[in-house]
Amino acid sequence: MNRSGLAGWGIMLLRVTVAVIFIVHGGQKLFVYGLSGVGQSFGQMGIPAPAITAALVPIAEFFGGLALLVGFFTRYAAFLIAAVMAGAVLLVHSSKGFFVSSGGFEYALLLLVANLTLAMAGPGTLSIDGSRRSAL
Repeated sequence: MNRSGLAGWGIMLLRVTVAVIFIVHGGQKLFVYGLSGVGQSFGQMGIPAPAITAALVPIAEFFGGLALLVGFFTRYAAFLIAAVMAGAVLLVHSSKGFFVSSGGFEYALLLLVANLTLAMAGPGTLSIDGSRRSAL
């Protein structure tokens, strides 16, 4: 296998892993906590317009994660999730320092950069985006 083939598989591995993380987190917000519970939590964290963001964030995470999983509109989904994570870094975690053990931003930053990488690199191997491109 050549180098570009390995890169495609590596990006796919990143895409699927990130997708699972966001499907689970978005699903938890949507189906366990509910939008009102998420809104209350966001309000306590000082997130602006908590009722609106409580609806937008879980939808972006869950459906963006599903899009990443199958590699459909990968660049857009990844950029949308990266924007959510930028908000998490800036509005929630940055004041708590770097380390995740103290509520810091290291994990949120990693997810932000992983999604920016996917937005820039595309879906990698085995994706709807890739199959649409090869069919053209």
